[in-house]
Amino acid sequence: MTLEVVVVVEQQQATRVRPARVAFASFIGTAIEWYDFFLFGSAATLVFNAQFFPTLNPLAGTLAAFATFGVAFVARPLGGIVFGHFGDRIGRKRMLFLSLLLMGGGTVAIGLLPTYGQIGVAAPVLLVLVRLLQGFAVGGEWGGAVLMAVEHAPPHRRAFYGSWPQAGVPAGLVLSASAFLAVQQLPKDQLLSWGWRLPFLASAVLILVGLYVRSRLEESPEFKRADVPAFPLKDTLRRSLRAVLVGIFAQASANIPFYIASVFVLSYGPNEAGVSRGTVLMCLIVASLVDIAAVPLVAILADRIGRRKVLLGGAVYSAAVSFPFFWLLDTGAPAAVLLAMFLLATLGHASTYSAMAGFLAELFGAEHRYTGVSVAYQVGGLITSGPAPFIAAALFAGFGGSWVIALYIVVACAITFTALLLAPRRSRPH
Repeated sequence: MTLEVVVVVEQQQATRVRPARVAFASFIGTAIEWYDFFLFGSAATLVFNAQFFPTLNPLAGTLAAFATFGVAFVARPLGGIVFGHFGDRIGRKRMLFLSLLLMGGGTVAIGLLPTYGQIGVAAPVLLVLVRLLQGFAVGGEWGGAVLMAVEHAPPHRRAFYGSWPQAGVPAGLVLSASAFLAVQQLPKDQLLSWGWRLPFLASAVLILVGLYVRSRLEESPEFKRADVPAFPLKDTLRRSLRAVLVGIFAQASANIPFYIASVFVLSYGPNEAGVSRGTVLMCLIVASLVDIAAVPLVAILADRIGRRKVLLGGAVYSAAVSFPFFWLLDTGAPAAVLLAMFLLATLGHASTYSAMAGFLAELFGAEHRYTGVSVAYQVGGLITSGPAPFIAAALFAGFGGSWVIALYIVVACAITFTALLLAPRRSRPH
């Protein structure tokens, strides 16, 4: 059979696999994985300082909890390298199965961990180890999920279908915030003793759903045709180092504001702005619900005018609303807090994140694409996402004002803008 015939046959097979079905399956799986990942962020703010770091003063305990949240981002690049290697060598689908199992197992394990009061210093050590496992798992998740969606999509709809697993991120945030909002209704002693464990244990059911959905996926025609090198990471760094660097720094304007709004503000709102934690959680949930719809809508625009143009505009927009975000938050009025979340966690996140999957995928060839996008995305997360809540808390403690955190966001957006301007020409037509 000639190469031309093979290509035609694979294209015909691909047409029978609806891109929307693949994208929806990627959305569901990603939402479940990020539910697991974000649960830790909510718990780090609400209970982990008391349950695992009780010997520290409140500020130090909060910083320690944020630092524990951030250690997952250290493991994410390693997960991206390992999953990327095997995802390029043996397929995206198998790696997505494994990442979901590891993430779910780690989440359930957190729900079963003894606290500092029960086993002493071994408790925070175990917490860090399980968090590292979560980071390793999510390090392989994103690349596989977005590539399954992007590689099944028509070339002119790649930003749109690639945005579906992107929308799984705010969906996971909605699920995790809602779970903790529910258990917060318990009396404080019950919440701290056993109630906080329920959202983690509930992950066992969600993992079964995710595994079923992913079992129905098929590998993409692009992967089947790719001539994969023996060592995809070596090939990626040799042939696409510039693309990797651009991908790493292009994410600053999406990640830093998002993790400040979704993690740091859960502590900042009650302690500094006088807003109840329940109000902050509810505003975050509403903003994230709107974000789920906003992400694919912005991606449609990206397919029409270009991924890079939309990402550049998003960086400018997020920088512009960084100071108003804190001005609104500092009023303490629930309506103002909701508007602040809408400006940054909805419009800001959608404009800087929705087209990222399509943009990163097109920076790399299919033969090392899983490795390329995973390394770029996860190293970017290590540099920008993980430290963001800790840095924000440290900046506020050091300078005593929210203006310095807003300035931190502006700098992040400037880094993204510069990286996008330096993108390889491979992605520029899009």
